[in-house]
Amino acid sequence: MTARIIDGKQVAADMRAELKAEVAKLKQQGIVPGLGVILVGEDPASKSYVTAKERACEDLGIYSDDNRLSADISQEELMQKVRDMNNDARINGILVQLPLPKHLNEAEVLLSIDPNKDVDGFHPMNVGKMVVGEEGFLPCTPHGVIQLLIRSGVKIEGAKVVIVGRSNIVGKPLANMLIQKNPRGNATVTVCHTRTKDLGNQTRQADILIAAAGRPNTITADMVKEGVVVIDVGVNRVDDATKKRGYRLVGDVDFEAVKEKAGLITPVPGGVGPMTITMLLYNTVESAKRAAGLVSEK
Repeated sequence: MTARIIDGKQVAADMRAELKAEVAKLKQQGIVPGLGVILVGEDPASKSYVTAKERACEDLGIYSDDNRLSADISQEELMQKVRDMNNDARINGILVQLPLPKHLNEAEVLLSIDPNKDVDGFHPMNVGKMVVGEEGFLPCTPHGVIQLLIRSGVKIEGAKVVIVGRSNIVGKPLANMLIQKNPRGNATVTVCHTRTKDLGNQTRQADILIAAAGRPNTITADMVKEGVVVIDVGVNRVDDATKKRGYRLVGDVDFEAVKEKAGLITPVPGGVGPMTITMLLYNTVESAKRAAGLVSEK
């Protein structure tokens, strides 16, 4: 068996086309979704990521308020910028690009974002809503994983899901989302981590295996059963002298070996990655609809 590849680029493109049509309809009602972005400093990876978000906003017709701030900005100046965005009716979503320079308190900045504009889904209020199953903003990467599964025809309900990784960004929220009593959940979830004994014994039981450990080749072919659905969230740089940049990107899964046993599998790059920005845009459009009273709270 050779796995069917889950094309994250195509799924993301399909979702963006849907969002673009939805934004056009909202504009006919005088509603323009807006995303406020704050980038502090000159980190190359962060700059590239923010630029991609800006281009995506332009393509979808979303208003983008881009703020590129000096790396030596004070905590109070940054907090004031967030407060200004909280009070700006044109902005439905606020994104503070992480990491921030070390002299700044990230937790304090994230807490200052209006939960109704927290399109990253990191504010404790939105995390709490997610845990108890109330309507809120879901974190982008975990939500993107679930969209990949749903749009690839994978049945989540009743499935045995094993997640390798317990981060606050992926592992923990994904586990909470998958156990919820709703159409995108109802799974039986096991979360594994660095202290898990006999990891392979756990992963071989998975109908759906999600690797989010942040380490290359964490999942090898002997650790999966035939026909498993494998979602690889990892993005790791490994040295490769044949590449112009001197490295290549790989996931947490030994892709070439595991794809010969899996039923479906995501590649790296081109799997989960494209979904993260797409779900940020999705949350921004949802926020605009809620602000206009078009989405009822549950």
